Amino acid sequence: MVKALKHSPVKLAIVGGGAAGMFAAAVATERKIPCVVIERKARLGSKVLMTANGRCNFTKDVSPERFLSDLGPAAEFAAAAIRECPPRKIVAGFKSLGVPLKRMPDGRMFPADGKAATIVHAFGDLLRDGGVPVISNCPVAGIQPQKTGFIVATANFTLWAENVLLATGGVSYPKLGSVGDGQRFAAALGHRIVPYRPGLIGMETRDPQVLRLAGRRFEDGCARVVSPEGARVFEYRGEIDCEPFGLSGAAVYNCQRFIEHSLRGNPRLRHADFTLEADFGGRHFAFKGLKPRPVKEAIVTIGGVALEDVDPSTMESRKTPGLYFAGEVLDIDGPTGGYNLTLAFATARRAVCSIAGSPA
Repeated sequence: MVKALKHSPVKLAIVGGGAAGMFAAAVATERKIPCVVIERKARLGSKVLMTANGRCNFTKDVSPERFLSDLGPAAEFAAAAIRECPPRKIVAGFKSLGVPLKRMPDGRMFPADGKAATIVHAFGDLLRDGGVPVISNCPVAGIQPQKTGFIVATANFTLWAENVLLATGGVSYPKLGSVGDGQRFAAALGHRIVPYRPGLIGMETRDPQVLRLAGRRFEDGCARVVSPEGARVFEYRGEIDCEPFGLSGAAVYNCQRFIEHSLRGNPRLRHADFTLEADFGGRHFAFKGLKPRPVKEAIVTIGGVALEDVDPSTMESRKTPGLYFAGEVLDIDGPTGGYNLTLAFATARRAVCSIAGSPA
């Protein structure tokens, strides 16, 4: 005979099974918080599987102070989360799960086998062993606050949760599940959404010198941003790739991100006002008026839920108590090289520890 069960809400519903959602569920397991993960795609970690060309550069082994210095505009908001969950804590966490790791000379960290699936499988094993329910192939249709908790609605069922963590990502690579639904839920609940811009994306040029080199990668490249006044205001050394559309690679990506944040800070500026200098293949180039590829192709989305609407000490909404945010759904982004996954992990940990009422 089955004893009748009392109907009660789950402590935490995690909407999104990417980097932030998986890490949040792992922390919830550690803190013994009953939770459920709801993922719109068929499996967890779809976007994680393609990071760093499928190798998964999951963090950069630098001090919290160096990390925050490199971060730029979001550093103040992310400071508490990063100091409580710095890169070395993330590295130690994966080591504790038995994942062999590889450290590059510049501090970038990868699974030793160079396979992003190793990281995703480690999360999957942890959630399985912790008994965490994962509902996949299940887009969330809406989130409705109640007197106690929230109703999380899908096409086939509704779920009652005390707390909801939105970990749905940005709007880059929509085929992998990042379609902006978390931002839409937040907007419906009164949060401001900062307009989207592409972050860490290639730049288009029709320069024949570049197009003739399409398919070539230059590992020792250097790219610089020259301001409208003619000053060199940003520089990054790293690979530069020549593409059929123009330029990509880490050096170009980080310069493009710098330009996008400069445009946000001064709406009167345009892409055409900046010059991109690039040194590769033994030659110096100067490109004027480069434009970025579309946001759907970007490694990261600039924009999202406005940070003013979120308490950085808890990742809880200032407008809707019990609603939390982690990762790229927020208006936070970092340079290439493991920074964005670290942000996802650290903000997720901060949110779940806040729900647990315990320090990170």
